[in-house]
Amino acid sequence: MAIQNSTGLRSFRDILFIAAGFLVIMPVLGINRTTDFIIFSIFVMGFNILYGFMGRLSFGHMLYLGCGAYGMTLFTEHVSRNPFLAIIASICAGAIVGAILGPIVVRTTGACFALINLAFNQVGYFLVVVAFSKYTGGEDGMSVSFSKFGFIDFSNKPFKFGFVLLCLLLSYYLLRKLTSSPYGVLIKSIKENETRVKFLGYNTFVYKWITFIISTALSAFAGALSMLNYGYVTPSFIDPSRAVEVIFAALIGGAGSLYGSIIGGVIYMAISNYLASYIPRWEMFLGFTLLIVVFRFRTGVWGYVSEKFKGCTKAMPVRTS
Repeated sequence: MAIQNSTGLRSFRDILFIAAGFLVIMPVLGINRTTDFIIFSIFVMGFNILYGFMGRLSFGHMLYLGCGAYGMTLFTEHVSRNPFLAIIASICAGAIVGAILGPIVVRTTGACFALINLAFNQVGYFLVVVAFSKYTGGEDGMSVSFSKFGFIDFSNKPFKFGFVLLCLLLSYYLLRKLTSSPYGVLIKSIKENETRVKFLGYNTFVYKWITFIISTALSAFAGALSMLNYGYVTPSFIDPSRAVEVIFAALIGGAGSLYGSIIGGVIYMAISNYLASYIPRWEMFLGFTLLIVVFRFRTGVWGYVSEKFKGCTKAMPVRTS
């Protein structure tokens, strides 16, 4: 009971810390840009649950972000403009795609896993831009609008910011509970040594499939929130060439850490949004940043800070009365 209370208290403290962090940077970055940073952080968490915790690198995760974005847009266009129903539909779209592709994808490992995701992403991009352009708007994209319900108005920027921040905190809390549970321990064990986990009698295929679905559904959730923020979908939301963005963010912040996902998402978005205004070839700076992270901060920014903090705590003398 004491352990459960301690875990719950720690999660509550983390949530307050994350919320306070975004509230502090919001006046500096502006409400629109901060909302964008939060959404991208959710996307990084969705990717990191697959890469950081289970050890499977995907080069095609833009497919699942795009599933959420296009799923929400098409739902509002043809079914209902209720934003909450549209969000649920987009999450279901991401989960369904993950459930369909999962049995194929999770049977692979290493470079094969990464490239097969990229191949499916290319297929999805083709379907959006060419095959179903009549419904998706092709290269021109589509606009999206939502119904209003009293004070629930997503055209209101403060309300939209508050809702997106609440979604981030809820996503963090649920993933924190998941990754600290026996299930979380198991997927981390699969990352370390899947053969040993099989030897212990676990059906690793099922756990990998479930984790893949969770990852695709959360990524689709980020795509849906992007539609709330932008109100317009284009093929850039499913473009395979942008898959490197979420990978860089996870590496910079720290793979296998939910805090790292958020920090990495904020750092990457800050670099790509602000550095591009001053340096035309800002991607080169991003490359240097990644090299520094790989060789100097192997566990990412958050991993490095955590290790230093633990080291300082252990080095503190113990007072005796």
